Amino acid sequence: MTRARQLAEASTTGQLSLIKVLIAGPSSGRRGQLRRTIDAEPGFVVVGEARDPKETLAVTLAARPDVILINNPPGPSARESVNAVLAASPGARVVVMTIDTEVQSVRGALDAGSAGYILEDARPRELVTALREVAEGARYIDPTLGAALIALDAAEQRRAAGEALSPREDEVLRLLVLGHTNREIAQLLSISVRTAESHRSHIMRKLGVSTRAELVRYSLERGMLGGGEE
Repeated sequence: MTRARQLAEASTTGQLSLIKVLIAGPSSGRRGQLRRTIDAEPGFVVVGEARDPKETLAVTLAARPDVILINNPPGPSARESVNAVLAASPGARVVVMTIDTEVQSVRGALDAGSAGYILEDARPRELVTALREVAEGARYIDPTLGAALIALDAAEQRRAAGEALSPREDEVLRLLVLGHTNREIAQLLSISVRTAESHRSHIMRKLGVSTRAELVRYSLERGMLGGGEE
């Protein structure tokens, strides 16, 4: 049974549920490769191809795909591609497939509304997994890029927390990373040891760290040790 016939039966009998995919991208050769990969997978059918946002809108209105797969070539950023597609097809579920491994590009695509981000060299099984999860309402990101994105978010949260430190906490932080004990900090700042300990506890909680080594790493990231106190 051909995929076209499967789709026709699914629409009339309701006995077969296929995930309908639209492939968008400027390369007809690459679209053809992706079509063959997806059509060969049980439970999927490619309902159309599109070269640009204008064609994407036309095919979306006609075929009502569950997922739009954007094959993003070098050039326009992933964010720009997703913006263009969603402007033409608001509410669509989008997966970006690209060679771009920059973490900021991943964030840009997700911020623009993409529900998935995978790399051009992804194995067919990963592509199918991404399409299925996105069609079911979840989000899928290449595992390596996902880990890098989490690390970036954590670093930015620490920087934001650092900006929220009070002037006194900032002073205590600088002294801590320079190796001073709570007692030494108390003497240098003319505060009680208990107050110094309290500041240290608050700083670590705000920055989400638990050791002096993590405090030093945080301070290095912020460039705080280039000319601090002696």
